[in-house]
Order: sequence, then structure tokens, then C-alpha cells
Amino acid sequence: MTAPEALTDPESLRERALAALTTARERTALLTSCVEDPDLTAQHSPLMSPLVWDLAHIGNQEELWLLRAVAGRDAIRPEIDGLYDAFEHPRAERPSLPLLPPAEARKYAAEVRGRALDVLEGTAFRGSRLTEAGFAFGMIAQHEQQHDETMLITHQLRKGPAALTAPAPEAPPPFTGPSEVLVPGGPFTMGTSAEPWSLDNERPAHQRLVPAFWIDTTPVTNGAYTAFVEDGGYEDERWWTPAGWDHIRSHSIEAPLYWRREGGQWLRRRFGVTEPVPADEPVLHVCWYEADAYARWAGRRLPTEEEWEKAARHDPVSGRSTRYPWGDADPGPEHANLGQRHLRPAPAGSYPAGASLLGVRQLIGDVWEWTASDFLPYPGFTAFPYKEYSQVFFGPDHKVLRGGSFAVDQVACRGTFRNWDYPIRRQIFSGFRTARDGAA
Repeated sequence: MTAPEALTDPESLRERALAALTTARERTALLTSCVEDPDLTAQHSPLMSPLVWDLAHIGNQEELWLLRAVAGRDAIRPEIDGLYDAFEHPRAERPSLPLLPPAEARKYAAEVRGRALDVLEGTAFRGSRLTEAGFAFGMIAQHEQQHDETMLITHQLRKGPAALTAPAPEAPPPFTGPSEVLVPGGPFTMGTSAEPWSLDNERPAHQRLVPAFWIDTTPVTNGAYTAFVEDGGYEDERWWTPAGWDHIRSHSIEAPLYWRREGGQWLRRRFGVTEPVPADEPVLHVCWYEADAYARWAGRRLPTEEEWEKAARHDPVSGRSTRYPWGDADPGPEHANLGQRHLRPAPAGSYPAGASLLGVRQLIGDVWEWTASDFLPYPGFTAFPYKEYSQVFFGPDHKVLRGGSFAVDQVACRGTFRNWDYPIRRQIFSGFRTARDGAA
């Protein structure tokens, strides 16, 4: 089942929700079972929660929305709600809280899941916005996968030997296509009103008029970014915004996070392994300021959010907007690097079957891509089911990222999906591509 309008059959919806919840829980189990309990309870960075907090938080959110909100059941552990409220306690403070220990957190999450599956079995996918088309179940699957990505970030920050392994992406044939693609000017439909599990900030669908522009065919690679580094890009104030220049100087930033130079060679640390920086992979772990500075150095700019989405979804023949760059079919392994199948981006030019209908590659998966845009609501935005998911983050403090990364599951990744973060963030799986104005 692929097109959103086809997602109306209750049994098919039930199967889809069960598969999404099961996939998420299997991944959560992997991320929390590959290390010993001391690693679960430790805070590996003040930027991140202890892994055991994420585990119990996943269960608590599932209880709040599927057991209490959808099924109207009594709370299992009401006394822990405050401990796992992401807005009540900043990440740096969470290790000092009386958190559930690992065994108890696992037991709690498992108990919630067992009851949630009973609710799923008996829910009619109609009658309220929460249950329509299984939205609440899709929301919870996406929430768990988003925390799985967060936990994978924590694993990358964690010191010590590798705890996770995965095969490398298959090397594609050498990419010989054009370095950039012209996206024609004109209107296109941005956002969605039809995707049943889309989140509030993706809604509603609306028209945007976008002038013609050129966009990189692939994300910027490590090799290209190294040229910026070695040309003195981090020492030249010309390429940086004032805030960006202050940030990199005050934090002595000289290269992407996890890079170091040794014996004339750039090395990186990746999930406990130190290796040469692969020139053909998309650059990873750069903040918005770094992406913006590189674009200026290259004589280009970051694409706006609407430009990125038009490059990803616009069908130049029909004029309509597709669900994904390649069309309306759900992602397969031939389309994109998703779901922690690999623990790294695939080389630039990979996944020709996943190219957009305009010929732009790797818009989904591999690396989150910074855009030039602030995170703002669409015209007609309505917060649902709670304002803390999106509304409290709107404004100039957060920049939009698009496309997902190798750490994103397909349930939390589509052509309309919006991510956002502070422009200083580098621990996330972030990269970028550049753009320039085009012909009229």
C-alpha cells in the first residue's frame, strides 16, 4: 500500500501500524541491549539524555497517547509522568532524577506495549482525529523512531569500543551526471493535507511560487568540504555570519565534529572506530553555520526550505507534488539509505532509483540537509495533538533540516517531513547541499 488515499482499509491500516510499532521496538531493543547497564545510566554528553531515560520516555509517551488518550484507560505509573516530560527537565539535569533503572524501564515499556497492541486490535480508525486512519499509532511509531535516532546519536558520542556494527553501503558505479540540476520556476504544492500520519507542522498543503534555481545533484561531499577546510575557510571571517564567526572562534572549531588531522591525513571517529575520512561520502556532523560558510566560499548558498521541497517533490510533467522524490511508492532499499541499515552515509551518487523526477539524488536518507529557512508554521497551521510538538519551536532560533539521514526510519521520513534544530548543532547526522539562483 503506497498512496495516502489508499490508506483507508481498517485491516491494512492495522497491519501498517503494527509493522511500524514492531520495527521501532526492535530497534529500541537493539540500541539499549548492545551495552551494559552502566552505559545505559551514564550521561555520555550534556547534550543528550541517558539512554535509559529515552527508553522509559518512549514507554511513557506510548502510555499517555495510546492507553490513556485513545483507550481511556487508567494510568499505569502516573507518578513517573513528570520524570519523563521532555519539557519539564532539560537533558543535562536528567541523570540526577530518580529514573527507572534499566530492568524496570524495560519491564514498563514492555507492559505498555502489550496493552497498546490490545488497543490497536480493538480500535476503529474513525471517530476522532487521534484515531482517524490510525494517526495516534503512527505518531507513536514516529516518536519512538525519532528517539531511536537520538539514542544512535548518543552511541556516536559515547567513548569506548564499538557497540554497534552494520555493513557498509554498496559502492555505486562512478557518478558521471551533472553536478547540479535546474528546477524550473513556477508554483508547486508544498506540505500535505492527505498524508494520514503527517505531523502538524507538515500541514496544510498550500501553493508556493518559487523562482527557478539550481541545486546540487548530490549532497556536498567530504572531499569537497575538505577543500574548504584546507583553503583556510575556518580562519576567514568573510565566509561566516557574525554569529557563526563568534561561535566557531569561541569554541575553537576547525573542522567537522569527530574529524582530526594526523600525519597529513584527515581521520574521523565513527561509532567507536577511527578511520580515514572517505572523500566520496556526504559530509556529516556540520552545523548550520558551517554549511552556510561553505556555500558562501563556493559562491553559492543554502537552498530555502521551499526550494528543497520543490526539488524533492515536483513532477515537471503533471505539475503535482509526489510523496517522495521518486514518486508515491514507500521507500525500499533501492531508493534510499534509511533505518540504520548502515551506520554511515552512502557515497554521493548512490541510489539512482531514488532520484527525484527532476534528477536530484539522495534527497531522502544519508544526511539531514540544512536549509536557509527558519522553522515557521505554514499558512493555516493548527497545533495537533499538542502545541509542544512544533508550535513552541517556531521562530528564528531554529533552522529547518530536510530529507532524513541513514539513522531515520521510513515512518518518520517523507517528502514533506520537517526537522529543525539550533544552528550550532553538530552532533546530529547533518549535512547539506547548495543552490544558486537560476534562469527565469
